[in-house]
Amino acid sequence: MIKILVVEDDPMVGKLHDVYINQLEGFKLANIVRTSDEAIKYLEEKQVDLVILDIYMPGKDGLDLLKEIRTKRLDVDVIMISAANDRDRILAALRLGAFDYIIKPFEFERFSTSLNNYKQRFTLINKDSVIKQDELDSSLLNRNKNATGKIPKGLEKTTLYNVWQEIIKIDGTFTTEEISSLVGISRVSIRKYLEFLKSVNVLHLELNRGCVGRPVYKYKCINRNANIINAYVE
Repeated sequence: MIKILVVEDDPMVGKLHDVYINQLEGFKLANIVRTSDEAIKYLEEKQVDLVILDIYMPGKDGLDLLKEIRTKRLDVDVIMISAANDRDRILAALRLGAFDYIIKPFEFERFSTSLNNYKQRFTLINKDSVIKQDELDSSLLNRNKNATGKIPKGLEKTTLYNVWQEIIKIDGTFTTEEISSLVGISRVSIRKYLEFLKSVNVLHLELNRGCVGRPVYKYKCINRNANIINAYVE
């Protein structure tokens, strides 16, 4: 069982992590703390395998905590989950050894993918004292099967191409409903294509709160390199 410490100052987000973790096999929430100081104290006294860590917190931020974890050589892995989406913070986290970086807002699918990838590596590392190259390639290095150019089952190359052609015409953010209307297929189906494009890092999902009404999730194209999509539709 992989024990997880959540470091998150927002009680609602902490509860969301709790709900998500309880849906995944092989994981157990050890505790939720709200500050870096509480996290260090807990890590020095208790054994956990993984820390889910925000960046924006009162006092020392998440990057400072990650640095302290490394300086103290605490035996724990870290997944960053934060609204901070600037290049410098993301690079800093990855260079400090974060296993993954998830940008808020996020969905359960992205969360579960990250934790299950971690579980795969955790299982490999703790199975044997000697690791084979093919095991590294398939697990430790987390090679993405989508890199082969294969799209997920249930998606069509022609529809993916049509969705992409509409997306690259848009300057700014867009909703699932807008793309659904342009392509002429249901929102449920369109959402699958948009989530796939997000998974290959050409789209980013943003939360737009607006002035009135409930928050709206919108996508934004962050990489218009046609060669990325051509690998999946040719």
